Amino acid sequence: MQDFQMLCDGRWVNAHDGRWIDSFNPYTGLAWARVPRANAEDVDRAVQAARRAFLDPTWRDLTPTARGALLRRLGDLVARDADELAAIETRDNGKLISEMRGQLRYMPQWYYYFGGLADKIEGRVIPIDKPDCFNFTRDEPLGVVAAITPWNSPLLLATWKLAPALAAGNTVVWKPSEHSTVSALAFGRLFEEAGFPPGVVNIVSGLGSEIGEALVTHPHVAKVAFTGGDQTGQHVYEMAARGIKPVTLELGGKSANIVCADADLDNAVKGTVSGIFAATGQTCIAGSRALVHRDVHDAFVDKLVAYARTARMGDPAQPDTQVGPVTTQQQLAKILDYIEIARAGGARCVLGGTPGSRPECGRGWFVEPTIFCDVTPDMRIAQEEVFGPVLCVIPFDTDDEAVSIANDTRYGLAAGLWTRDMGRALNLSRRLEAGTVWVNTYRATSYLSPFGGYKRSGIGRESGLSAIREYLQEKSIWISTGGDVPNPFVMR
Repeated sequence: MQDFQMLCDGRWVNAHDGRWIDSFNPYTGLAWARVPRANAEDVDRAVQAARRAFLDPTWRDLTPTARGALLRRLGDLVARDADELAAIETRDNGKLISEMRGQLRYMPQWYYYFGGLADKIEGRVIPIDKPDCFNFTRDEPLGVVAAITPWNSPLLLATWKLAPALAAGNTVVWKPSEHSTVSALAFGRLFEEAGFPPGVVNIVSGLGSEIGEALVTHPHVAKVAFTGGDQTGQHVYEMAARGIKPVTLELGGKSANIVCADADLDNAVKGTVSGIFAATGQTCIAGSRALVHRDVHDAFVDKLVAYARTARMGDPAQPDTQVGPVTTQQQLAKILDYIEIARAGGARCVLGGTPGSRPECGRGWFVEPTIFCDVTPDMRIAQEEVFGPVLCVIPFDTDDEAVSIANDTRYGLAAGLWTRDMGRALNLSRRLEAGTVWVNTYRATSYLSPFGGYKRSGIGRESGLSAIREYLQEKSIWISTGGDVPNPFVMR
């Protein structure tokens, strides 16, 4: 059993009251590490450190170019340690080592991109209508950012917050999920090595139910960036509203993969499998609804079931494994409950529908890749986020019906569209209520492109030029160029 410590003000510390949380390996079902179980006092200590660092000239007066150099150095260190960090993530949350290596090896690009963007943020000179005034704007950092991240892709989703927040000149208190904390604490050592001043990034570990409110409502926290479920996101939003704090929320999804009659069915099958089974369905962008034109429905389902049946389940640390375990026992129980809800609602299970019992699954927390047919759009399995390897297939007859079904959900994070018709691709992508629409591909992301949701899938954007604006505030500055001060009792 390994013990890890939290990062506060450049020092590695235990929880104030000495409590710990066990971290479990989802493949073995056994605890393998312990992380501190912080309380409100630990949160206050971290926020105070971040506030001091924000006001300290060592960070405050650092030029944007120098901040960018630190971020690029951090990116180099992430590239150096990518495989080591990926192995920790796989052990801690059960995601495939092939996916985690891909994420970690790509992740430095966010630090390079925002490091380069740090000194490209410019104010404006406004041709103001007052002849004796000079007016210009500055973009300034907000202050202390609370970054709250989930368990499914801990370091990548943290990076989507850390890179723009630091590039903009903020300081950060990062609270990773209690179910996958170890990689965050291992990552924390890179900030000091990169040369960031103490307190610029602080990491607190603990239960969200115990320290989440203390972090979000802390008077020195100026901004909250959260990724997680929509119910928790709503609660975070409500708490932040008490302090009138800006938020970025990247929340849940019930994304539709629309397969048109003219689609390349083999590619559509591969894209659908990638969208729901490659990450064991534990991703906010999971394509958990396959909307299939009735003319190709049966052929598509036959191909889909045959292809999904070949998925190799087992140890996520093995590079040839294709479907790994569910990250937590609670999530495993939730997924199995939804499978029974689907059956009770009249959906027909054509693949899977049981816990993973293959020998290669060992004692881990597995669910067989599951596909339901005879699903109607109003069923719970078609409306609620399962966050597991469960796909529902829904037929449609017209493009209008496909759009209507796709949009008939409280979520709007992503959508997929499979067609050979470019006109249809442009028209339907415009009409879909989703922050990201993929055409003839799925799950592609980039540091260059904004990511975020419509409706209950979130507020704000991560990645791309849009992201850094989420961590800045605009100031208007007026300078009189005239002589005498005008009548002080009259607003100009």
